[in-house]
Amino acid sequence: MKQSVNKVVLAYSGGLDTSVILKWLGDNYHCEVVTFTADIGQGEEVEPARAKAEKLGIKSENIFIEDLREEFIRDFVFPMFRANTIYEGEYLLGTSIARPLIAKRLVEIATKVGADAIAHGATGKGNDQVRFEVGAYALKPDIKIIAPWREWDLNSREKLLAYAESAGIPIEKKQNQSPYSMDANLLHISYEGQILEDPNVAPNEDMWRWSVSPKDAPDTPTIITIGFKNGDGVAIDGEALSPANFWAKLNELGGNNGIGRLDLVENRYVGMKSRGCYETPGGTIYLKAHRAMESLCLDREEAHLKDEIMPKYASLIYNGYWFSPEREALQALIDKTQQKVEGEVRLELYKGNVTILGRKSKRSLFNAAYSTFEEDSVYNQKDAAGFIKLNALRFIIAGKARE
Repeated sequence: MKQSVNKVVLAYSGGLDTSVILKWLGDNYHCEVVTFTADIGQGEEVEPARAKAEKLGIKSENIFIEDLREEFIRDFVFPMFRANTIYEGEYLLGTSIARPLIAKRLVEIATKVGADAIAHGATGKGNDQVRFEVGAYALKPDIKIIAPWREWDLNSREKLLAYAESAGIPIEKKQNQSPYSMDANLLHISYEGQILEDPNVAPNEDMWRWSVSPKDAPDTPTIITIGFKNGDGVAIDGEALSPANFWAKLNELGGNNGIGRLDLVENRYVGMKSRGCYETPGGTIYLKAHRAMESLCLDREEAHLKDEIMPKYASLIYNGYWFSPEREALQALIDKTQQKVEGEVRLELYKGNVTILGRKSKRSLFNAAYSTFEEDSVYNQKDAAGFIKLNALRFIIAGKARE
């Protein structure tokens, strides 16, 4: 039975799917529609969404377009990468980490305008429906959620185009439009569908948009220095940058050197496997640099504990549990370790590779007086004998029992 809705806030991109949803909501729910368009660094102008929404009958006061790039990196990407987060050993969670921010703003705008529902364009097959809705319920438990892809029968591009034509929705035909389903933000760009649905077929070179092929990257390496404070990147080559500008610069440097391409088959939350290709140039560089910085500044057991909890933390983000108490508890632990992660890491970017050239920190735990291979005056090598014997004691006892 269809729920009663007076006003709904729609996550609106201005593309075919969400334009059809905008009209469909009015036709099927007979409710007032508010649109929300977020700029999280997707690389395309978001302002045209205003004109499209107005053309489809949305009042100007019901159109929200917001630049969330700084908040995205500062409050979502940086906290995630303080844990060196990678899902299933490869995926840097570029799509996953953007969804809680969009869900947060949908709920905040719904509260502001007095809407009783939100709507999104995620399909019933994917992870994003879970991320949007779990996030929304965590922040506003009584919110109503409309997911048209789980309700309508417009389950093909042909049907969407036919509906758009019958409803008078203008469909722009862009030159050089990609045949793939893509998602982009400041952290990454992803590609799915078409030939990528066969995991044994290599993507065409012209699919990639953010990076040159490593084979075509410059023959001269690019040397950069990344500065860290409290576990977050704050400067490149000595220039202090805002979070969004820091990330945009890192993406540019990585893309120019063929860094950050990934072809991945992942396990979706809903139970199926999915093949996608990703470009995450800045993230690939950043994780290598961050880990190098931590290698100087973190105690051994701190570092090992972070490595142990990281897969769980990554799964929480992938599965949409950003606002969960367990993710927040893990974040508090992770953030505590980052208070002393500061200094500089020097890297070489070359034909798809990232190589650490050096690192330094005033909070470094590296002490050459102890670790030198030369003669020292602070370490008694005889002490190791007792340590070894104590650690081997259980093996010695077990061995004697077998005699």
